[in-house]
Amino acid sequence: MTISSSDRVRKLVVTGALGALTVFLALTKLGLLPWISGASITILHIPAIIGAIVEGPLVGTGIGAIFGIFALIMSNISPNGPVDFAFRNPIVSVLPRVLFPIVAWALFTLIARWKKLPAVVIAAVAATVVHTVLVLGMIVATNGSGILTGDSGTTIWAVVGAVFVANGIPEAIAAGVLATLVVAAWLGLSGKQRKSKLSDLDSKKE
Repeated sequence: MTISSSDRVRKLVVTGALGALTVFLALTKLGLLPWISGASITILHIPAIIGAIVEGPLVGTGIGAIFGIFALIMSNISPNGPVDFAFRNPIVSVLPRVLFPIVAWALFTLIARWKKLPAVVIAAVAATVVHTVLVLGMIVATNGSGILTGDSGTTIWAVVGAVFVANGIPEAIAAGVLATLVVAAWLGLSGKQRKSKLSDLDSKKE
């Protein structure tokens, strides 16, 4: 299927806009919601999920790449803790962010044949879980136990498991809610536009 020039421009604009939103949320800390024990849960991955669902996998991976490259840059110029040093490796900071939007797009495309809104919820939650698993998995694979354990004797798997439960699950819930609200509004607006165009065509026929 060929893509028209107007479609290409729209996809490029959406990628740039949602990518810029991701960077804005990161710089202002608005994308880091306060959570238990002084920790934060991130919603920085949600624009990539939204882009993948409404405009396809290329847009989603493009936004994810912007997210990952920004994380790579910030981890090198302004690390905030020992975990941030892990993101100096692009396999940790960029690769997972490029891959997880594909999960969102694939699940939405599959399930939306029956129900669109449940498809958004499932796609957003599953993609967030995949994002968390990929990032934590890459930290383990590329850095070993030294980066997170310190002298406490705690194994890296215990730390990773705690991070997944404390951060990954709330982030998945937040993604399910926020992505559904945004995509529902987006698709609703598109639906009204289609109805308006159909009405215009009918009036011209008369």
